[in-house]
Amino acid sequence: MPATKPAKWQYDTHKSLRMVQSIIAEMKKKTGRTLDEWLQLTRQDGPAGEKDRRDWLKNEHGLGTNYATWIAARSAGKNEEENADQYLQHAQDNVEKMFSGPKEHLRPIYDDILKYAKTLGSDIRVSPCSTIVPIYRKHVIAQIKPTTRTRMDLGLALKNAKVPKRLINTGGFEKKDRITHRIELTAPKDFDAEARRWMKVAYEGDA
Repeated sequence: MPATKPAKWQYDTHKSLRMVQSIIAEMKKKTGRTLDEWLQLTRQDGPAGEKDRRDWLKNEHGLGTNYATWIAARSAGKNEEENADQYLQHAQDNVEKMFSGPKEHLRPIYDDILKYAKTLGSDIRVSPCSTIVPIYRKHVIAQIKPTTRTRMDLGLALKNAKVPKRLINTGGFEKKDRITHRIELTAPKDFDAEARRWMKVAYEGDA
């Protein structure tokens, strides 16, 4: 059991959800109708199939391929997105599940990483998923993953930086992934000055 009560963090909506919210917010201005208006029109007057609806939106209403494809899929019951409040509740739940049971002893390391991340700048955002917790500036600069019952991995976006042997190459640079290196952490003492320094390097590299 952790010696202290886990910190209660304020999380941020995931980048993909913010992107969808931006699309919806701009739809009236860019297309002349809100999302709900397009969905009502498509279901009422459009053809039955998703592909036919996409073509109908493009040909009959002059929508671009991206808008037409997205609205057609949404009208068919696909791409339903959770709202911000739902996401944030799920984010809290995801973190609790990640650090429950045999992985509970890793939670203090997680809290130490987030505490430090928040000192890097006011533009830091933390958006938990079901198995990892990405940390963003403009892009992902780090991710936290309780990989095994005894180990947490702190992934870092360091491109092709020359790093000490302690930082394990993930192959991300060659695969054009953001996360290129990871540090193995098994106890709070492992998130030491060196780990903090490289996390700061990842932050500064995304200016």
